[in-house]
Amino acid sequence: MTKSNDPDLQLLAAAADPIRLRMIRQLALGDAVCACDFTTNATVSQPTISHHLRVLREAGWVTTERRGTWIWYSLNPVAVEKFRRVADLGVSRRLPVVEHAGR
Repeated sequence: MTKSNDPDLQLLAAAADPIRLRMIRQLALGDAVCACDFTTNATVSQPTISHHLRVLREAGWVTTERRGTWIWYSLNPVAVEKFRRVADLGVSRRLPVVEHAGR
């Protein structure tokens, strides 16, 4: 699969992974989260967590702040708003109801 340059597609693709979606949901609860806190109770290794955080950062989902030796991650409100706009594209206008065969 070729990586897209479309920022909307990158945003959606980054959120489509179950681990990254869990991270986005954790960040949506409020304050910044230390990178080390994502590894607590994780089912994957620390390098895998780092990979997922990099994907989220590159897609624009998170912002980072260095505090001493740790990196703290916050949900980027611009990405959240962009996600809302993209998700709303099919909902904001009245779409026809499609009947399924056999119903």
